[in-house]
Amino acid sequence: MNQNVLEDIFQRNVSLLDACGVDYQQWKHEPILDFATDEQVGKRLGWTATPTKSLFLSFKSGEHALLLTHKNARLDSKKVKATIGKRPSIASDDEMIRVLGCVPGAVCPFGVPASVPVLVDEALFGFESLMYTPGHPDVTFAFAAKDLPVLLSALTNPIHILGESITQ
Repeated sequence: MNQNVLEDIFQRNVSLLDACGVDYQQWKHEPILDFATDEQVGKRLGWTATPTKSLFLSFKSGEHALLLTHKNARLDSKKVKATIGKRPSIASDDEMIRVLGCVPGAVCPFGVPASVPVLVDEALFGFESLMYTPGHPDVTFAFAAKDLPVLLSALTNPIHILGESITQ
């Protein structure tokens, strides 16, 4: 993976948070590319924020979207289709790397190309704080969930809110 691309994604996230005046925490740790490592690191560092995951979706039309949801949520293809009119599938790692530049297992929800719609699971707004990977798989950010609308409003991407897909 090109470290310059990951650094650019990271810097776009820092700039977004700073420009929006959003307070955030940052941790540096070993790379997290799977749920087992995520849980181990989280326990060791005492994380209390709700973990998110970003799924990079593809459509038969060749278009893409990014779904930001809770770590334990499953892709609800019917909700995505009802929201944007197309049935999604999970994009391949190669496709995701080509379009986003992210590392598989560490897809960043912010700073993706403006042409990629961002779908947000409505349930995320109900948590106290949220965690995500800002490009580098060895860095984690957390911020207050109340600031999610502020961050989303600063993006130039089309934004779609999906109805609640998990129970808290």
